[in-house]
Amino acid sequence: MSENRQYQPPELPDDDETIVPVDFVPVDANSRRFSLSLSPAKIAVGAALLVFAGAGWFVLTARSVFFDVSPIGSMVTVTSPFALRVGPRFLIREGEISIHAEAQGYYEFDGQLQVNENQAQTFAIDLIPLPGFLDLTTGAVTDARVTVDGELIGTSPLSAIELAAGEHTVSVSKDRYETLNTTVNITGRSTSQSLNLELLPAWANVEFESTPPGATVTIDGIDAGLTPLRTEVLEGDHDVTVKLTAHKAWADRLEVTARQDFAVPPITLEEADGLVMLRTTPANASVTVNGVYQGQTPLELSLPPGEVHQLVFFVNGYQEARRQVSTSADEESTVSINLDPITSTVRINATPADAELYVNDILRGRASQSIELLAASQTIEVRKEGYVPYTTTFISRPGLEQQLDIRLMSLEEQRIASIKPEITTLNGQRLKLLYPGDFTMGASRREAGRQANEVLRNVSLTKPFYLSLTEVTNEEFAAFDGEHSSGVVEGRTLSNANQPVVQVTWEQAALYCNWLSEQEGLPPFYQTEGDTITGFNPQSTGYRLPTEAEWEWAARVEGDPASLLRFPWGLELPPPENHGNYADISAANFLGRVLVNYNDGYMGTAPVASFATNSNGFYDMGGNVAEWVHDYYGAAGLPGNNVEFDPLGPESGTYHVIKGSSWAHGTITELRLSFRDYNNTARDDVGFRIARYLGE
Repeated sequence: MSENRQYQPPELPDDDETIVPVDFVPVDANSRRFSLSLSPAKIAVGAALLVFAGAGWFVLTARSVFFDVSPIGSMVTVTSPFALRVGPRFLIREGEISIHAEAQGYYEFDGQLQVNENQAQTFAIDLIPLPGFLDLTTGAVTDARVTVDGELIGTSPLSAIELAAGEHTVSVSKDRYETLNTTVNITGRSTSQSLNLELLPAWANVEFESTPPGATVTIDGIDAGLTPLRTEVLEGDHDVTVKLTAHKAWADRLEVTARQDFAVPPITLEEADGLVMLRTTPANASVTVNGVYQGQTPLELSLPPGEVHQLVFFVNGYQEARRQVSTSADEESTVSINLDPITSTVRINATPADAELYVNDILRGRASQSIELLAASQTIEVRKEGYVPYTTTFISRPGLEQQLDIRLMSLEEQRIASIKPEITTLNGQRLKLLYPGDFTMGASRREAGRQANEVLRNVSLTKPFYLSLTEVTNEEFAAFDGEHSSGVVEGRTLSNANQPVVQVTWEQAALYCNWLSEQEGLPPFYQTEGDTITGFNPQSTGYRLPTEAEWEWAARVEGDPASLLRFPWGLELPPPENHGNYADISAANFLGRVLVNYNDGYMGTAPVASFATNSNGFYDMGGNVAEWVHDYYGAAGLPGNNVEFDPLGPESGTYHVIKGSSWAHGTITELRLSFRDYNNTARDDVGFRIARYLGE
């Protein structure tokens, strides 16, 4: 319940109080400003505040770093404007610092470290020990070579060898002692250690005793002394010889083990053999001593003294000789024997008569003579300049009349004899050698079927030449041009391996010849620029196409060059049954003119050598495919009866001559061997065969 109180007005002043006025004084402005004067107390307080603020900032931004220094107890000093040690750790601001660490017996460490942003960090520092010192002795043995870690230090004894702390390989060696290898662990920290190594001898004492005494003992070629002898011998195998004048040497191989002394069993020296030098005339006589073969004279033998030895000397063509000989110890003597020859008379008849005779490479005069020859194997040689020497081994027989008839072969005869009648190319083609001659090619105007370009020509073929027995096949041409195709005719392939290659130009045939020459290292016949034939070398023995004259010789000459074949089979039509591949009734549907009542079994090309050869041994000189020859097509022959020697055809032209009939020919004109066709493009009934001149 609220308390009720009455309102009491404020107490008014007494009406009798007097108000006294006073003077007005303005306020001093300076007295109202704040005083900035610093007292010592204020400064102290301010400094304390700054220190606390800086310390707080440092503690908040510094990183705790511990330096793990080995060995324990090492002194660590950090150089940094912001580093504070707190117990075993440091408070360090982030950034690069310099550190110094040291301990007694170790190298001092000075380096730069990078403090990163991690709050706690540890740096490991391993102080490197200072080197130690090693004293090394080798017992009673001095001047031993000492190497440490492969480096020669000196000879023992050695003191205060300064070595880095850690393990080292020590090797001590000396002549005649076993090398000692060991390891030593150096403590380091400037401490001293000692090592004593005992070297063991690498020899043994060996005793030698001989009867009689006083013999020289040689070990590996070096004199060691006279028996009786006790000497040091290095371990291993040694060749030992004991020698005494007028006695046989004793020799053996000893195996010595270090520090295992032993005595060689007593040695009894035998009296030395006598030396006998045996000589005979003639030399190289065989010798037996007491029935045992000893060799050939001149011969030096060692024979036991005090005995009689039976010597026998023998050589083919001489009488056997016998001698007796005895020797004394260490005596040298000589036995010389003249052996009596056994001879017989041999008659030699030589052609030419002025050839010279050599017996065992000794000139004996004119070859044609009667001569006494030893009854032994001898080399007989007959020589004359410009002829091939004749050599034989001959044994004359005493009591028999013997005669040698010898005819020397001239160099030209030898050259001819060495000529191969048939050769085979690296591509497998066989070529036969022909020795041509003079003949008349072409055809008489009266010959049925003759053309105007078949004029009679007098030809002389002086160069022997090789001609391939068959036409070049698809398989053989593929080795040169693997992408070539001979095509098809009426659905039948012309590209089987053993069918003659067709659809080739004259240039392709010539390039094939050059390629074949290259395979065999022969000079190319045709001169080229790229794949273009620009000329030919008539002196080359490389492969080529046969000339027209050579082709006609191989096809037409059958024995007598004056009587030439008209057709491949003879002089008259029709061809014998199954003679060759001509235009027959099987091709009548697509060929204009064919041989009636003739069927060879092939429509298109036949495999080469399917029919019999001509009289010269060549296949398909008529039929199968017509053939490119070397000659340009043009005017043939010389005016009048002038003779053409080895003609090669015109020097230039647009076309080349084609010889022989093909599977597509069946008229009298085409079947004749004198028929001359020409072209400059490939055809499905034209191939080629190869030729080359005989080399010198």
